[in-house]
Amino acid sequence: MTDLSLLDHPIISQRYFFPRAEAIPQPLWVDCGDVRLACSYHEIDAKAHTLVHFHGNGEVVADYLDGFPELIGRMGFNCFLAEFRGYGGSTGTPQLGRMLEDVQNTIEAIGQPQDKLILFGRSVGSLFAIKAVELFPDVAGLILESAIADPLERLLLRVHPEELGTTPSGFAATVTQAMNIQQRMEHFTKPTLILHTRHDGLIDASHAERLANWCGGPVRLEIFPQGNHNDIMFVNGPQYFALINEFLDSLQS
Repeated sequence: MTDLSLLDHPIISQRYFFPRAEAIPQPLWVDCGDVRLACSYHEIDAKAHTLVHFHGNGEVVADYLDGFPELIGRMGFNCFLAEFRGYGGSTGTPQLGRMLEDVQNTIEAIGQPQDKLILFGRSVGSLFAIKAVELFPDVAGLILESAIADPLERLLLRVHPEELGTTPSGFAATVTQAMNIQQRMEHFTKPTLILHTRHDGLIDASHAERLANWCGGPVRLEIFPQGNHNDIMFVNGPQYFALINEFLDSLQS
């Protein structure tokens, strides 16, 4: 059995994650044993579907409080903004292995049936949204924005296996066991919307294309000609939200 605790190595935490502390009003606390996550829930109707949003690296839940939940609410959906350990108002420090384990408690804390949830992962948040579809395969749908198809590739940009006390093959086996993105996408049969920019300078658009090719269910891939990794929503605002609105509407029909 591969030791997944390798992903909690301090070198990965220090080089791969960029947490920022920022408290939010009235957090919905998610207990993950050794930490509490300061998430935020915005309900318009207890019977409505809920969009569960996992933000990107260097971002926090507070960055999405001004306007995003209201836009999702006007589409007829509740909005749950998931926070990571060590980010925002949460306790603890970012540790990749434990952050993946936190997904179970985060989704369960919402207290809604799987088929009432739509998962949304942006950038590094896509790793946790895709983990969630493995744990909760009956969710209504999945949205991936500027997402990662190959986490090993991303990690090797910042860490060397020898620094972690392992070999390249050992590290690859650990990452694949924890985050076999291709396998999870192939097994997920519900609708998926994939958004990316052609000129993303951090995560190449080929990641989006691979993810779309792996989808086991209906998929729509939209690669915007304008914008970059961190401004995809702002540069493409009207079309971006129209696509999300159309996708969410289709899950209720």
